[in-house]
Amino acid sequence: MIKKFFKAIFILGVLTGIGVFGWLLFLYSQIRFDIETIVDYKPRLTTQFYDRNGVHLGNIFKGEHRVFVKYSDIPPRVTEALVAIEDTNFFEHNGLNFDAIARAIIKDIQAMKLVEGASTLTQQLVKTMVLTRDKKIIRKIKEALLSLRLETLLTKEEILERYLNHVYFGHGYYGIKTAAKGYFHKELHQLTLKEIALLVGLPRAPSFYDPTRNLKYSLIRANQVVNRMEKLGWISQSEYEVAINERPTIYDDTLTLNKAPYLLDHVIKQLKNDVSDLYTGGYKITLTADYEAQKIAKEALLHAYDKIKKRDPHPDSEKSMTKTLNGAIITIENDTGAILSMVGGIDYKQSNFNRATQSIRQPGSAVKPFIYQVALDLGYSTASNLKDIGRNYTYRSPDNEEKSWQPRNYEKNFKGLIPFREALVHSRNLATINLTNDMGLDLLYKELKRFGFENIPYDLSITLGSFGISPIDFSHMYTLFSNKGIMVKPYLIASIEDRNNQKIIFEKEERYITTPEQTYLMTSILNDVVTRGTGRIADVKGIDIAGKTGTTNDNIDAWFCGYTPSMQTLVWFGNDDNTPMFKSETGGRAAGPAFQYFYSNWIQSHPETPREFIKPKNVFEQIYNGKLELFTPTSKVPQESSDIEIQNEYLENKGVIF
Repeated sequence: MIKKFFKAIFILGVLTGIGVFGWLLFLYSQIRFDIETIVDYKPRLTTQFYDRNGVHLGNIFKGEHRVFVKYSDIPPRVTEALVAIEDTNFFEHNGLNFDAIARAIIKDIQAMKLVEGASTLTQQLVKTMVLTRDKKIIRKIKEALLSLRLETLLTKEEILERYLNHVYFGHGYYGIKTAAKGYFHKELHQLTLKEIALLVGLPRAPSFYDPTRNLKYSLIRANQVVNRMEKLGWISQSEYEVAINERPTIYDDTLTLNKAPYLLDHVIKQLKNDVSDLYTGGYKITLTADYEAQKIAKEALLHAYDKIKKRDPHPDSEKSMTKTLNGAIITIENDTGAILSMVGGIDYKQSNFNRATQSIRQPGSAVKPFIYQVALDLGYSTASNLKDIGRNYTYRSPDNEEKSWQPRNYEKNFKGLIPFREALVHSRNLATINLTNDMGLDLLYKELKRFGFENIPYDLSITLGSFGISPIDFSHMYTLFSNKGIMVKPYLIASIEDRNNQKIIFEKEERYITTPEQTYLMTSILNDVVTRGTGRIADVKGIDIAGKTGTTNDNIDAWFCGYTPSMQTLVWFGNDDNTPMFKSETGGRAAGPAFQYFYSNWIQSHPETPREFIKPKNVFEQIYNGKLELFTPTSKVPQESSDIEIQNEYLENKGVIF
């Protein structure tokens, strides 16, 4: 009977063992594919933006803010601290620590409930990535099975790499590199022992130990890590004492760290349709922008804005003419089109509408240099005489009503005959209209289209800038002058690097329009605009500047479009609702101060900035009518007979001068 009993017990044990083994196999079959999530680790990663000098401008992410770090770039001291506090035998066990499990079972039996775990780092990784955090027996069994299997598929270093990149470190930071940059503004290799200890202690209870909320408890936890390392003999007594007494500086940053919102918004808008995983792909996007230039541009715009507001006699009443006043400023490199700074409004928090890229406004007289450049390329010279006389134009409206148009100069006077240079320096409307008539509207229209202007009217209002254009597109047009006849398209993205270190580099787009000598003639005129014409407010001592003001009817829009030998800046001001500003708010007075502020501050910190326009060899000087003037083989010295013909026409038309 006894033999039969033991035989039955043996058979029962074998059957039970087979049943348990079969059950474990069945359980594993249900979860075995979960292991692939850990092995083929492709977490959501944060896309980061940097300026041209490596300044971190901001982040975008979806769900989890995580910056990946390879195990080879993780300092050994980080691994030591983590293993010391979480899993001392990590490099010896096969995924489970049976001694720790035995101790935990005894405590659980004594308490008659699950009070203590014995999770290895491998188990913690499995639990975090593919299982729930509840303390049910079935979950612990699944965790153990997956941990044993994971240790056969990955090395210890690969497990640690995944752990340190995946776990939550509080404050919205996933991964230890993200936490180091967030809490301490440091890379991992720059961390002190105390800072490392604080970080590796966080995953146990990341919200509770978050140093931005509970610094006292996070430091206590960090000291536990340091004590454990000292007890194991992994740090010296002197290292221990320094770490225990250290109190790290903690930063409480926003997760996006958006230092240049108008720039980043523009980049995201450009990429979101072409890069499907922009928010999760972990791209490193380097911009052409310079953060220092961006800060100065923001200050410059606010500086000019405050000046305009101070001239408003009713700034806070219904009579205010600047209730919706705003502005934009954009600076690019002349020879590449690379955007150095772009501010699309006075206050991003009040309005994220980017007026530098999205606003369509009339350029007014700022379009005149393009008309005069057409004339120069046709053979006019800077000394040619133009007719500054008034005419009455009749036309039919869309409803077939006959109307008349009598354009006037801003000063409401006329000069009769005026040299080409002076007509543009003083922005004479009548001379410009008559110049257009002489060249032919059809020819001018075709040339402006060739330059790249779109949606321009086919009538004489084109000469006064009566069409819409955005500041960024107008910046593109102005590179005709700043880049010596070769237009370059403004661009903001310098390179994009993916998580596999594959990089795409963006280069300039350029288009030849005219010769350097012909545009140098224009530069010399626009330099006079700044030194003695309508743009005097924008002048900066110690550097050559060329530029043009622009003011539309009723002072609705105010522009200053200018450049130095290496950089170009466009400034715009106006009311968002297109209502008029004061009559005194011209392009020079309203927009000029922002330009002046930007370059005054820029050259102070960048003395290496090129200061002088270089004259091409095919430009020559000659005295004409008592003045030193510039000429080229195309724009030759005027013949006296042509001036006599213009004088005669002027005399014949005296009756219609107003």
